[in-house]
Amino acid sequence: MNHHRKPRTHSVFTQRAVRVGLFAAGAAGLATAVPAQAATGLPQHTAVAADQTFSRADFHHHTQAKDSFTVRQFGNVDAASVRNQANAVGVGCSVDDHCRSVALSFQIVTMAGEHTHLNAVNRGDAVNEHCDGCQTLAGAYQFVVSTPHPFTLDAETRRRLADIHQRLDALTRSTLPATDLKTRADALAAEVNTVLHDAVAKAPQGAEQPTVTLHRHLDGWPAH
Repeated sequence: MNHHRKPRTHSVFTQRAVRVGLFAAGAAGLATAVPAQAATGLPQHTAVAADQTFSRADFHHHTQAKDSFTVRQFGNVDAASVRNQANAVGVGCSVDDHCRSVALSFQIVTMAGEHTHLNAVNRGDAVNEHCDGCQTLAGAYQFVVSTPHPFTLDAETRRRLADIHQRLDALTRSTLPATDLKTRADALAAEVNTVLHDAVAKAPQGAEQPTVTLHRHLDGWPAH
């Protein structure tokens, strides 16, 4: 069986430390954002959200490309559990009849609090099964904005993010090679990072400084 799974790599654009506790969770299930009251056993002011993009290319559908761009503003919380995942799969194609599968997921989460406990998971997984010569690319970008006091993204910030979202859609639909897609996706993520830093510069100040942290996970085949 021709089954390829690239080793996972991680990098973070923003190296500033955040005051919330970050750790990875192994939960497999995904759900949309729910109120804390709907999640049994969670603290009173807990925010829960999960976003996933999945793409599968095979001999029936040779090209599949999907992306998501979500913004979740939680306000003041004691704890938050957020998950972002991109999965791309190529199955049953060949060098002469190759497949292309692309999945990109951008998740932006804002929250406020002096001692917020955060469980953040961000994963990108690309898999080829019996798919010689196929291209698969999975990119997960998770942006966590933490401020001491609640604030909302203003109209100008939302406009700038919407413009990036449109360009992400166009990039996903393009026929660029996987290596170029990675570079362009990273560039869009860097733009989001800048927009969010500009936004928190106008947020109410407190004992702790507002922070923006980006988690980036790209996986793809072939590697070159």
